[in-house]
Amino acid sequence: MKTLVDIDEKLLNEALKITSAHTKKEVVNLSLKELIRHARIERLKSKIGAGRLTLTLKELEKLRNAG
Repeated sequence: MKTLVDIDEKLLNEALKITSAHTKKEVVNLSLKELIRHARIERLKSKIGAGRLTLTLKELEKLRNAG
């Protein structure tokens, strides 16, 4: 899908330097995937709290797919 967005050029160039991405498209896609991964981790952490993890693999997969 093609979309026109205004991206901070300094941030984009820094992201290109510190990642394995070779193109602007790659760095944007990588960034979106990382943002989603981080949000899912934070959501999972808020659901399980600071206590010991006692979820089964099936329960963990259910939580992962819930978002």
